[in-house]
Amino acid sequence: MNNEMIKYPFTLTIHPFKCFWELKYELNQRMNLIISVVILFSLILTNVLSNQYAGFIVNLYHPEEINSLMEIVYVVVPVLFFCVANWSLTTLMDGEGKFVEIVISTCFALTPLILINFPWIWLSNFISMQEAMFFYLSQSFAVAWFLFLLFIGNMTVHQFTPSKTFATMLLTIAAMGFLAFLCLLFFSLVQQIVGFFSVIYQEIVLRY
Repeated sequence: MNNEMIKYPFTLTIHPFKCFWELKYELNQRMNLIISVVILFSLILTNVLSNQYAGFIVNLYHPEEINSLMEIVYVVVPVLFFCVANWSLTTLMDGEGKFVEIVISTCFALTPLILINFPWIWLSNFISMQEAMFFYLSQSFAVAWFLFLLFIGNMTVHQFTPSKTFATMLLTIAAMGFLAFLCLLFFSLVQQIVGFFSVIYQEIVLRY
């Protein structure tokens, strides 16, 4: 992995149209996927460190109650749901993007959330209540920047028009909700089945 590829996510945040095009048509797909995993891991690490070490004025979590495994779930599951839902919909809408390309563009779009939020892990320890507005403003800017990159990346990957991309993004959000409902239904069903067999086992053990 050369220095140019390491710097590429940072370049993409400034030149998204050019860089997303290169990600799809010119750069090494395997290397892009490796960098995507690094970005995803970096966001997880940023969230864990933020919840653990951010200043008490802006930190909503008690350090002793933080579950690092759940922080992984909070990042990976939404990204996975988005990619699966988007790929499922765009396949029916003549989108040109492959699943791996959707994953890569989505992960690269996460870069502003790391660039902006990571420095605030330490800066938030030196701000007053009045200055906390700058923290929330920067977080809002990071989310807006991420959504913009996600939109550009999705449009480039599928070669859609802006209006079709916008409609696809809205449908993707609805599909993510449907996927979440199906997963909850599945786990609830599994839990009931496990409970059923557990009761039967206990009855057999107590009887004999």
